[in-house]
Amino acid sequence: MRVNYLGPLIKRRGATHPAMRGYDVSQFPPCCYLVEVSAGAGVDGPIIEGDVLVVDEQRPAQHADLVVMDWQGETQLFSSHRIGGRLRLMPTVGPRESLWARQSDLRGVVVHQARRYGW
Repeated sequence: MRVNYLGPLIKRRGATHPAMRGYDVSQFPPCCYLVEVSAGAGVDGPIIEGDVLVVDEQRPAQHADLVVMDWQGETQLFSSHRIGGRLRLMPTVGPRESLWARQSDLRGVVVHQARRYGW
């Protein structure tokens, strides 16, 4: 599933994405940034179109983490599966072709999901 980069998680009051209103953004480390889930996600899963994800770019990926990686010219979301010292990444939607990755290939690990209800 494709995600769109929104920018760093700004810790000044009122300066972050509207979906993060009501959250204490000071709980996140300064190495976090925001991405928004694209329209290709649909509306039937735990992660849906329009969700805002907080990504920690310094956190190492573990088994069953959601990770962000640049793949085929797009920033995409994958589910990680640790096999020994290696990572096998599975797409969260679409064709189930997996790929091997190194920790250095990843752009970060999703640490929080926010959903904005109503506009």
